Formats: sequence, structure tokens, C-alpha cells
Amino acid sequence: MNSSTSNTANTANLANVANTASPWQKADGDQYVQNISRKIPGYALQYDLMDTLLTARLDKWEKQDKPRLLVVGAGGGQEILKLGLSHPDWSFSGLDTSQSMLQAAKQRLAAAGLIDRVRLHHTEIAAWSSNALHDAATCMLVLHFLQGQESKLTMLRSIAARLRPGAPLCISAICGEPGTPAWELQMAGWRLHMLGNGIAEDEWQTFEQSFGVTSHPLPAQEMEVLLLEAGFTAVSRFFGAYLIDGWVAVKA
Repeated sequence: MNSSTSNTANTANLANVANTASPWQKADGDQYVQNISRKIPGYALQYDLMDTLLTARLDKWEKQDKPRLLVVGAGGGQEILKLGLSHPDWSFSGLDTSQSMLQAAKQRLAAAGLIDRVRLHHTEIAAWSSNALHDAATCMLVLHFLQGQESKLTMLRSIAARLRPGAPLCISAICGEPGTPAWELQMAGWRLHMLGNGIAEDEWQTFEQSFGVTSHPLPAQEMEVLLLEAGFTAVSRFFGAYLIDGWVAVKA
């Protein structure tokens, strides 16, 4: 592929990322924070496991500098809140495409006394101007919002490019094949989970109808292949609940 063709392809990938992210541009950050734990089974556990895996990896490194973490999809602030309270010497770069979600994160982190260790950026990672290398990264419940494998791979490669060799990544996403019997079985259980936690039927229907429109899952095995293609190794699963899967991997 020549340079002009490559540049055109990269531009198209970035456009896909931007277009897919657009539903979040006007997202209600406060409402998201209030509702997400009622919708996602094992929501708190997912972040507990993320914390222990990153801690186990970073504690093995002998570094003079304090760890710097990259948080892709930082809107709402959950990852930074969890990790920042557990690790007073860690600092964070948080990226999100939604200004309202970032505002919700800023308010939560300021209330927790963490904002001085955080730099929030309203941008996609593929377009982020910083070339600083980080010691670890998270990308939780984000990747399924990108349409197509190429856009997902572009994001994963952009994350890898901003990590030191050996740095861990914790990532989770909705995975599966809509329309298959396995998908329908999992969705039926997920529906009962949400309704049992006070989510209204019409809100469930909006979620169910989002697949193929604003949410674009891939089978879990394809997600693992993308991580390897993006420059990660030691890919392994650490979380699973209905159609949500979480992996930890290491920058090669």
C-alpha cells in the first residue's frame, strides 16, 4: 500500500470512529453514572478485577517515576475513581469524545479529591496529539461503539502506540453475534436482569434496538485476534457476564 492510499484509509477509519462516537456527544453524563451499575451485571466486580490485574503487573516493575495510566473512554470517571482512590501515586490521562460525559467525570473526580492527578482530554485517541508513553491503559465498555473491525483495530493500535513495552491493557466490550440463538438466549437473561434492577421496559427496548445502529459487537474470538494484530500479547479473559467480556493483555 502506498503512502497516499494508507493516508486515505487512515482518514476513513478516523471518520468511522467519529461517526460512531456521535451518539455520545450529547449523552447525559449524570444519568449514565446513575444507571450503568443497574444495567451491567457485575459492574463493580469488573472494575475490582481491573484494579488487581493492573496492580499485579505494575508492582513488578522497578521504575523511578510514578505510574502514568491512559484511560480511553474516561467519561463518567469510573476507572479513574476506582484506581485513583486505590493508588495515590498514580496519575491519569483520560480521553473521551463526549464533553458532557467528561464533565460528569470532572465533577466526580473533583469531589473525590483526585482531579489534580488527572488530565482530561476531549478527543479520540487516534487524533490525540500526545506521544507520551504510559505504563498501563484501560478501555472499558467502549470498543463496541466503533463500527467495523478496521475502526476497532485503529483504536487498539492507537492505544498500543502510547504504551511502554510490557505495559498492561484492561479492556471490556459487548461481544457476540446478534441474531444467533446464543445471542438471543443471553439477551433474554440480560433483559430480566435490567428489569429486575428497575430499568424500564422502553429503556431496555432502546438498548436492544441499538445493536447494528450505535453498537457494533464482534464475536469474542475476533476481539482477541484484533488485540494480537494491534500489538498486544498474553491476551487472556478476566471477566464475563451475559454478553460482556473483559480481557487483559500486554504491549509487545
